[in-house]
Amino acid sequence: MIVGIISWIVIGLIVGFIATKVVDLHGDDPRLGFAVACGGAIVAAALYTMISGAGVSAWNVWSVLCATIGAVSGVVAWHAVRARDGT
Repeated sequence: MIVGIISWIVIGLIVGFIATKVVDLHGDDPRLGFAVACGGAIVAAALYTMISGAGVSAWNVWSVLCATIGAVSGVVAWHAVRARDGT
């Protein structure tokens, strides 16, 4: 269980870094975008595990794809909130 959570955190960090490079942050702090992307990847990965019943694995293409989608959607949602906030 603990190894699985650590695996998702590592995947979230890697995918979060890539997501912050893919999505233009328009002046937002990249560290904050990185943290949001990492959180989105971890949440998406947890949902994938609950829905599919598959274990956590960095070598599962579908789990990495799900984490990528979660990270990018987290960064896009965060950017939309920050852009509407005006700060």
